[in-house]
Order: sequence, then structure tokens, then C-alpha cells
Amino acid sequence: MRQIRAWHTADTVRVYQAYSPSIAIPALEAGRFVPPFKRDRMTWVKPSFLWMMYRSGWATKPGQEVVLAVELTRAGFDWAVAAACPSSYKPGEFASRQEWAERLRASPVRVQWDPERDLHLQPLPYRSLQLGLSGAAVHRYVDEWTVSITDVTGTAHRIHDLLRAGERDAAAALLPDEPGYG
Repeated sequence: MRQIRAWHTADTVRVYQAYSPSIAIPALEAGRFVPPFKRDRMTWVKPSFLWMMYRSGWATKPGQEVVLAVELTRAGFDWAVAAACPSSYKPGEFASRQEWAERLRASPVRVQWDPERDLHLQPLPYRSLQLGLSGAAVHRYVDEWTVSITDVTGTAHRIHDLLRAGERDAAAALLPDEPGYG
């Protein structure tokens, strides 16, 4: 099952990214992504906090030590979802592999649906959205869509510490609410 789940308001939606301090700290100070963030690289955003924890190893993997919560305009996020092309070909989604390949080349947004994760980072039976932004989408992300950037690394570490201490309920209470988005 595919459903976008994300913390959101009437005007914004939250996505997560993990970076090295050399990229994250300047972004936090500026309130937007600035160099050394590279606009010419694909940047992947994830609305799922736990999927981000899985990907970043609770903010411990090299180059992913700082987890950022990025509030985006809903209009920007919705544009990215609508413009997205699946990152891999699946029969039945397009008339042909060639049609998919042409759409992939033209689209500034890739979409992947990966298994959502539980509190112990084990796969769940439903899929979580990831969006890969490139080209015009990265410029819009940086210049138009980003409302705020917050460091949530401390929350990630606290949840992980509670889990290691066997305090699952206390850890779960710190998770962001991520209802269905639509």
C-alpha cells in the first residue's frame, strides 16, 4: 500500500534530510540551503521521520550526523509529487519502457516507495515516499518552497537512547504525528 504520511498543517508539510555538519549548520544559520549545499546534485527528501532514522542510522552514519526537519509549502510539495516520475520502471505504470525513460529524462523529480519502518527500524507492510529533487525542482526547493529548517538530531538521539534503555513507550511518545496526507 502506498500512502503519503507526513506531519503537516494547512499550509506546510515536513520532510527530513540528513547531512554532515558542514552542510547542515550553514543551512540552519541561514534558514535555507546555502553552499556548500550543491544545487546541481539530486537531493532526496523524506516525509517519514522513521524512514529518515533508518537511512541515517539515528543520525550516526558518516555524512548524516545532523537530521533536519524542513517545512515546505504544501504548494511546493504538491508540485513535486505531481511532477514526479518513478525512479524505476514497472510494467503497467507506463505504456512502455521507452515512455517511462522519456518521462524520467524530462522530470526534475524522482519518486521511490520504500518499506516504511517501525520504531525499531524494521520494515512495515506499507510503503513510504521519498522524493528526489534535481534541476528546477532543487532551485524551487531552496528558493521558494522552504519555509523553515529545524535541527531534530537531539530528538533522534533521545528516541534512540530510550529504545536502547528499553523504554519503548517513552520513545514512541516523542515521535512526530504523521497522518495520511492528501
